[in-house]
Amino acid sequence: MADGSARLNGFMRPTERYYSGLADTARWSLIDALEEQGTRHADATWVQMTDGPSLSFGAARADAARVAAFLHALGVAPGEPVIVMLPNGLDLIRIWLGIGRLGAIAVLLNPELRGSFLEHQVRNCGAALAIVDAALLDTFREATRGIGSLRRTCIVGAGGEPAVPGGNGACGDFAGWIHATPWNGARPRHLDTFCILYTSGTSGPAKGVVMPHAHCTLYGIGTLKCFQLQSSDRYYIVLPLFHVNGLLMQLGATLLAGIAAVVRPRFSASGWLADIRAHRATVTNTLGTLSAFIIAQPPSALDRDHDLRALLNAPNPPEHEAQFRTRFGIRDVLSGFGMTECNIPVWGRLGESRPGAAGWTHAEHFDLIIADPDTDAPRSPGEIGEILVRPRVAFGFMREYLGLPDRTLEAWRNLWFHTGDAATMTADGLVTFVDRIKDCIRRRGENISAAEVEGVIATLAGVAEICACAVSSGRIGDEDEILLAVVLAPGATLTREAIAAHADARLPRFARPRFIRILPGLPKTATGKVQRAVLRSQGAAEAWDRDRT
Repeated sequence: MADGSARLNGFMRPTERYYSGLADTARWSLIDALEEQGTRHADATWVQMTDGPSLSFGAARADAARVAAFLHALGVAPGEPVIVMLPNGLDLIRIWLGIGRLGAIAVLLNPELRGSFLEHQVRNCGAALAIVDAALLDTFREATRGIGSLRRTCIVGAGGEPAVPGGNGACGDFAGWIHATPWNGARPRHLDTFCILYTSGTSGPAKGVVMPHAHCTLYGIGTLKCFQLQSSDRYYIVLPLFHVNGLLMQLGATLLAGIAAVVRPRFSASGWLADIRAHRATVTNTLGTLSAFIIAQPPSALDRDHDLRALLNAPNPPEHEAQFRTRFGIRDVLSGFGMTECNIPVWGRLGESRPGAAGWTHAEHFDLIIADPDTDAPRSPGEIGEILVRPRVAFGFMREYLGLPDRTLEAWRNLWFHTGDAATMTADGLVTFVDRIKDCIRRRGENISAAEVEGVIATLAGVAEICACAVSSGRIGDEDEILLAVVLAPGATLTREAIAAHADARLPRFARPRFIRILPGLPKTATGKVQRAVLRSQGAAEAWDRDRT
């Protein structure tokens, strides 16, 4: 595919702007794609921020090389992790690419992390250097005090003393990268690690997913095929760039396709359509909860006055698809299924509406079955089972859970990756997501460990027992809300408001419980195990709802 115009299994209609390495897995690297696009289309705008600044392909290539050199001067070597804790913006993009250009590892952290959540991820990755937004510096310092591996913090947007080589514990402004001589060292290979992203599990703190360059690139390849991106497309991105959806499925796809990305710093339901109209966006992704916010906006005469041709919504309730098609006039509303660990093995197809379903297996690059969650035996068509996935290309999956060989091995039982998610599959391969098998809460696009939330609440004096679980928000297509069931210690007089205040001070916003119940005891099995299913089935009807106080 030397000219970027050949077909990949006849599923895609590539253009002359496509990265030329798509058919060669050894060239699956967003850094190689940046080198090519930055040379071939140097003056073309790649990233346009909705609040003003923009970045061309050529400038992105040059900036990444300077950031790489600056990082190397600060003592970062290829293969070493670097923490990045920044909001959506050009700084995050150029620093992420600069880390990749050096061959180092980008550890992208959610800017809303705080307390023990943040401390765990910083300690787990073992990075010596962190690059942090100035507005987040106090929160970052408070959470990471005493972590010996972290020797330097560089600040973005501080306007203070510049960061310079040497000096353990130094803290300086990262702005000096602009003066660095561009790095000209070897580019990383497709099998080298590019990112570590954290995803919560079912019974403990967030796990670091170690992601090779090929794995990161394959997200974008799936998007190219799903949307059949063309040179006239403009991708509107509102999801955070510290997650695979915004960063790799969307931004990475625009780099591979050689097209413009329009990035909003933070999602706004009221600004969604205005942005799409102003920037002539043609494709975008959203999540079920964000879609609910968009649809809840008052109808307008401008609802159909735009160029948006396709939208990927996950999950995609039939009610949402109907609104996007009829009210907004979007021709193709698609969905998909994937995880940070296993890429996106299931995609919808243009022209084949399947409301409520995720789509079909991307069979060129993945095997997928629906299986009995206990025996791994395949289920018959239409039967509910666990989604099991494995890659058909080397390094198209995560490498491991960082520092957790037992958890990695457990996830790969019988040489299938166990997603922990339940689904059905029809005889013709259509996959429909049903529910989560694992005890994990999903809220506002984040997977949240119940145990991690419970650990924070347990530090509040007067709390004897806690159980956090997912309950319905009561809105169609919305994701989970968090119910916190609390048993007080004898004599304690804690109020629900005090419990909520404790949570707010120590938990990231996405992990704060909405519903709180104070109970005389938690439902338990004969062996003393808390019956979360009982609390989930009871729902939030008898709980205090902080959103209605």
